[in-house]
Amino acid sequence: MKRIALFSILFVLVQTFATAQVNTYQQKCAPSLQEQFKNGGKADMLVIFKEQANVQAAQMLPTKLAKAEFVYRQLEVTLARTQARANKLLQANGFNANSLLIVNAIAVDQATGELARQLAELPEIAWMGADPWVKFDPGFQTESTASPAQDRMQVEWGVAKISAPEVWALGYTGQGITVGGADTGYDWTHPAIQPHYRGWDAGTNSGNHNHNWHDAIKTVSPQYLDSLGNPIGANPCGLSSQVPCDDSSHGTHTMGTMTGDDGMGNMIGVAPGSKWVGCRNMDRNWGRPSTYLGCFEWFLAPTELDGQNPDPAKAPHVINNSWYCSYEEGCTDSLVNDLLRIAIVNLKASGVVVVVSNGNSGPWCGTTSTVPPQFEESFSVGATRSDDAIANFSSRGPVLVDGSNRMKPNVSAPGQDVRSSTLNNNYSNFSGTSMAGPHVAGLVALMLSARPELAGHVEDIENIIEQTAIYFGDSINCGPSIGTAQPNHSFGWGRVDALGAVNQALLWQAPVSTQAPIEASVSVYPNPVQETAVFDLQNFGGKTLVEIVNMEGKTMFSQTIVPGLRQLYKVNLSYLSSGIYAYKISCGVTVLSGKLIKS
Repeated sequence: MKRIALFSILFVLVQTFATAQVNTYQQKCAPSLQEQFKNGGKADMLVIFKEQANVQAAQMLPTKLAKAEFVYRQLEVTLARTQARANKLLQANGFNANSLLIVNAIAVDQATGELARQLAELPEIAWMGADPWVKFDPGFQTESTASPAQDRMQVEWGVAKISAPEVWALGYTGQGITVGGADTGYDWTHPAIQPHYRGWDAGTNSGNHNHNWHDAIKTVSPQYLDSLGNPIGANPCGLSSQVPCDDSSHGTHTMGTMTGDDGMGNMIGVAPGSKWVGCRNMDRNWGRPSTYLGCFEWFLAPTELDGQNPDPAKAPHVINNSWYCSYEEGCTDSLVNDLLRIAIVNLKASGVVVVVSNGNSGPWCGTTSTVPPQFEESFSVGATRSDDAIANFSSRGPVLVDGSNRMKPNVSAPGQDVRSSTLNNNYSNFSGTSMAGPHVAGLVALMLSARPELAGHVEDIENIIEQTAIYFGDSINCGPSIGTAQPNHSFGWGRVDALGAVNQALLWQAPVSTQAPIEASVSVYPNPVQETAVFDLQNFGGKTLVEIVNMEGKTMFSQTIVPGLRQLYKVNLSYLSSGIYAYKISCGVTVLSGKLIKS
């Protein structure tokens, strides 16, 4: 009888442990991944850790270099402290994985359900989501035949429209400033952009690509594989290209608008005195969250071609991002999408301005619905025509997908029928907000060449651009604001003005550094929430009570945690009925609260 009782107890314990494992797996693994893992399936996966580095103290540092080095160290320490066990497990099982320092995550190629179950048991892991390949719609070519060099010196209309030549006349062309581009790649031998590449040495007629170029495309998109996994057609750039390369012209076009000038009549760039560095984040217009994050990380601290010797001192001053990841194409996991927001937060803290194109889904209201344009932290740009009307295709705000009604875009710039460099030494006219963003990135370079001390003060740079933009109203009212408001959901604060922004930058004075204590903060997303809410808790130093109450004051959820400097705390609220709730975060005398909507 004793043996039978003992056996029964052991059986119950084993069953309980197995049930706990299943529950942990179901709680931490995205449903879309669980579906792919059925019947022995595999999937590309992103593993997200609970602890995220706290980089807020960077705002008190005076220079861009000091900010960059501080942020990089914070991210490095956080990764080392949290990822050790997960990486050991991955290595022991022979999985190809890439640790992402900029967001404290790991990208795993062809993960299995069993691997996900083992990772789910690690308490430091918050979530495992899919890393899908998604198609990017790059806009459209508006001139079918490529146009060669101009027969006379002529500034492109968009460059002239924002008054860049007037800034050049003052002696500011972007000299001493580095712009970065994350895109389909760059045809670095194009005569309009090669002289402006940071890795180009005109004296030796050669290029040094270390710390100046990175290819985040390590594997072929499934779109270009047959049923047996064999490549369909060869990517002209291959994989992990050791030289700058563009597989579709889109990136080369955007870089031309930022820096291009061949000295022979093609004055296509806003800041021809600046230098550029680049990263390829798409395979023939197909990218995935991990490739976008891979480029963001490289810009934080550019490396040599072999990935060694990251150097925050070589980070660009501004990055243009003429791409987006749409819900319709597969960017559906809010926690994975938020990694892109965290990357932008960390880049901005390091002193880098992050410019993004607002999207081409207009003219309807609420069409700013992709990442990263929808984020508060993104400096997003709408597109205008040569007559200063908003382009019909330019996405409008407000941001509805997260319930914020956030005003977007921030500003607008020329984006229709923009002539710039394309593959094989050609020039073509493209249209899209992809063409508008580079005008703003170039403008940042002009401002910083005029006032180098402004470098690293990202919020001040963005504020100057917004406040000096030329106001334009719109006949379309995208509530809650009207079309004639400033800012509005069509133009943002207005169409950018380089001369006004540079003149304002020249008047800028560095803020007096204060050592005020960093206050605790909390944000929650998505909000409205359907199933899982994530609380981004920062600077809660000890035991912290997380509560959710209904409108009658009844506590619906209560849990005490110790979040440390920063933690993403996930709460399953699927059991709550639809309605309005309040959350309250309490730590000692610190109490923060807000509204939470359950859809």
